[in-house]
Amino acid sequence: MAGYQFVREPLRAEEADRLSHACESAEEKLIIWTLIDTGLRVSELCSLTPQHVLWQEKALRVSGKGGPYGKSSKKRVVPMSTRVQALMERYFAINDKWFVGPRRVQKIVKEIANRAQISQEVSPHILRHTFATLALQKGISLAAVQKILGHDRLTTTAIYLNLTNGHIIEEFTKKW
Repeated sequence: MAGYQFVREPLRAEEADRLSHACESAEEKLIIWTLIDTGLRVSELCSLTPQHVLWQEKALRVSGKGGPYGKSSKKRVVPMSTRVQALMERYFAINDKWFVGPRRVQKIVKEIANRAQISQEVSPHILRHTFATLALQKGISLAAVQKILGHDRLTTTAIYLNLTNGHIIEEFTKKW
């Protein structure tokens, strides 16, 4: 069993909103909103095709890390928010594969974070952490978040329960 796993700071809800609003094009929205609203890994995002979209279920079927047959053999279903579904419908109506690779996505995320004036480092993986933290704050169960993220062990997902002081104070203020 691995030791303590360092978790980079997820964005707070307000920062995630600022990031979403800083998007200037449909492509930027497609990247940022999908990462924030689904928790996909950057490799999963960049390998999306229309065949991955389950329109009726409002979900994505992705092949993630791990699984019994090596890399990317583990399949899971990830729910899509209404805003992501609308963007996917428009995008995949005229395209049959994702438009940029992982390195370009990382650059785009950083550019939009700068535009949104978010001081901390923002990467696709930090948006995955942000998704998990926000999902738990919205009351989605740890087990459901585990399934969405594609984690084998609940302990991997439970890391997201270790909220920072800023997150704890923000949540307390909202709910108390």
